[in-house]
Amino acid sequence: MSSHSSARPPAARVVLLTGPSGSGKTSLAALTGLPVLNLDDFYKECTDPTLPQLPEGGADWDSPLSWDAAAAVAAIESLCRTGRTCVPVYDISVSARVGETGLDLGGAALFIAEGIFAADVIAGCRSAGLLADALCLRGRPTTTFRRRLARDLREGRKSAPYLVRRGLRLLRSERAIVARHSALGAHPCAKPEALARISAVRAADAVGDAVRS
Repeated sequence: MSSHSSARPPAARVVLLTGPSGSGKTSLAALTGLPVLNLDDFYKECTDPTLPQLPEGGADWDSPLSWDAAAAVAAIESLCRTGRTCVPVYDISVSARVGETGLDLGGAALFIAEGIFAADVIAGCRSAGLLADALCLRGRPTTTFRRRLARDLREGRKSAPYLVRRGLRLLRSERAIVARHSALGAHPCAKPEALARISAVRAADAVGDAVRS
């Protein structure tokens, strides 16, 4: 983040929402009614030589190294500073960007940035004064496994055998994933607490706006 832009107070702040794949981040973000930046659109393309590889072969899409953190942070900062940004459109089924779209906050002072690697940008957002809160959704690993597999099969994200293998791997590592996100600064919680914390941030912002006006 540039020191020049960071010197100016942001017009908006971000709630970073992370958690294991299938934990319900997208549905929770929609429930808030806030603008949403989908951080999973910042995956690297399958042709990128820096993609990490699995021991059995193929790209490791669950490694933070498969994600363009710098581009994601730039988009968050643009939204916080200017209220708008350009976002890649990523097609998971072909592991490539297939377009670009604009995201405008429409004057909102708070937005959600959700994705499985959101915790990796907590420190940067906090140091730049952009962070409102950072949350990690957690639940029963078996429930997450079923929800994730049903979603991925329905959307045809990858082949069925690949999705089952990935799902079982993530099932075994789910608690470690939540622990990592927590260590990076995300508050682990279930959906009701996450919604309550986001509501509290919105209420505090509304009070602050009223005082300043």
